[in-house]
Amino acid sequence: MTDHRPNIVLILADDMGYSDLGCMGSEIHTPNLDSLAAGGQLHTQFYNSARCCPTRASLITGLHPHQTGIGHMTNTPVNAQSDDRGVFGYRGFLNHNCVTMAEVLRDAGYHTWMSGKWHLGLHEKDQWPTRRGFERFFGIHAGACNYLNPQPPNGLYLQEEPVQPGSDFYSTDAFTDYAIQFLKEKEDHAPFFLYLAYNAPHWPLQAPAENVAQYRGRYLAGWDVLRQQRYERMLEKGILTRENCRLSPRDEEVRAWDALTPEQQDEMDYRMAVYAAQVERMDENIGRLVEALKAQNEYENTVIFFLSDNGGCAEGGELGRGAVEEICNPQLSHGLMVSYGRAWANLSNAPFRLYKHYVHEGGMATPLIVHSPRLISVHQQVETPSYLIDLMPTLLELADASYPTEAFGVPIPPLEGRSLVPGFAAGNLPPHEIMFWEHEDNCSVRMGDWKAIQKFDTGQWALYNLATDRSELEDLADQYPDVVNLLSRLWHQWAESHHVVPKYAVKADT
Repeated sequence: MTDHRPNIVLILADDMGYSDLGCMGSEIHTPNLDSLAAGGQLHTQFYNSARCCPTRASLITGLHPHQTGIGHMTNTPVNAQSDDRGVFGYRGFLNHNCVTMAEVLRDAGYHTWMSGKWHLGLHEKDQWPTRRGFERFFGIHAGACNYLNPQPPNGLYLQEEPVQPGSDFYSTDAFTDYAIQFLKEKEDHAPFFLYLAYNAPHWPLQAPAENVAQYRGRYLAGWDVLRQQRYERMLEKGILTRENCRLSPRDEEVRAWDALTPEQQDEMDYRMAVYAAQVERMDENIGRLVEALKAQNEYENTVIFFLSDNGGCAEGGELGRGAVEEICNPQLSHGLMVSYGRAWANLSNAPFRLYKHYVHEGGMATPLIVHSPRLISVHQQVETPSYLIDLMPTLLELADASYPTEAFGVPIPPLEGRSLVPGFAAGNLPPHEIMFWEHEDNCSVRMGDWKAIQKFDTGQWALYNLATDRSELEDLADQYPDVVNLLSRLWHQWAESHHVVPKYAVKADT
């Protein structure tokens, strides 16, 4: 008997900024994602959790990251206690007080496959994807790897066995290869859930030469010119208006492009060319997946979601980290973290300010693309604010699946998000009454158009009206102290009930 419930493909990019897609104003060539957006919904006010593994924890469970044990980061490959602070919300791995999308959808009769970056626990097998609902897995358990030659402790796994990369390996290609292989191996009529979690365009800077060549020299115009150009294209596309979002000034810790030497400009052009090539190659692979879905007659009945785990990454300082000779090097050792730097991240996040780690718009705003030939008949630009905890309810409604009240013998928290499915026909949804975030003592709460932010190094709440100032340039806290007090009080109530504790909490005896 044929099961008519839709297949679900959830694609996650890594460290991709708000304006890095063509449909969002970028000069980077992303025709496949642009096509999905043009034929479906483009959510322009969707939010992640500002960092890779907290986002993954929230995405895969429908809970806030602290409820899952990953309020900060997962433990590193070389230290099983590196981010285990001995308190419930900060253990450094996905706990068993939650369920994953894969666990729920598997129980509802779906095939469950994952290819790519897990980053939710790696030191014990019960933390691995195959123990958290995925029947097939290929990828990395760690948070980053060499794209060209991944090796332990940041190596590859197929199911639960380590594997070596073959010749001409590139992680973005390989993750797609296995996703397509899982699809082709399906022999029944059951629907499937595919979680395709790319490590692109996360550092290290590594991309195939043919993709890099397309961009070499394109970035010699410099970040000042390119930020303005992206902003103008976003205005043309109607993603923003001059009335609700100005282009933020260049980061105060970044020099004007013309202040660099010709040698520095050439190196920075190369770094950004490789980053752009990583994004382009990811888009090419998403196109390959779409073609495979069509070849298997699954495309029409598949809902595809695409988003990024945080904003552009400023790690590595103004001009990036690592020697230029290490870029695109398959023998990277200490150079694994080679990056494009704060100056180009400021471009990736245009028109906003700040970056990954921060709960400002530049740190946690992502385009969300939703594409479904059966359920979304015309292009829609959705401006309703939504966030990660909305995706689990969305998938549950699509799959006609039930969320359990307990798992692994213990009660689990109820879902607080809402399904996006009613908006597939109607376009915009009623907004959340209130939304909350925290990462590394960066605190944020949004109610309507008001957004209050407490940056980790200030101890003071700032207040912005996103209806007129989405770039968060004009702090209104002194003009509206009652609003600040209300939002601050609500945030602290949420934090207390969701296992949020200060970043430097003393590790308890366990």
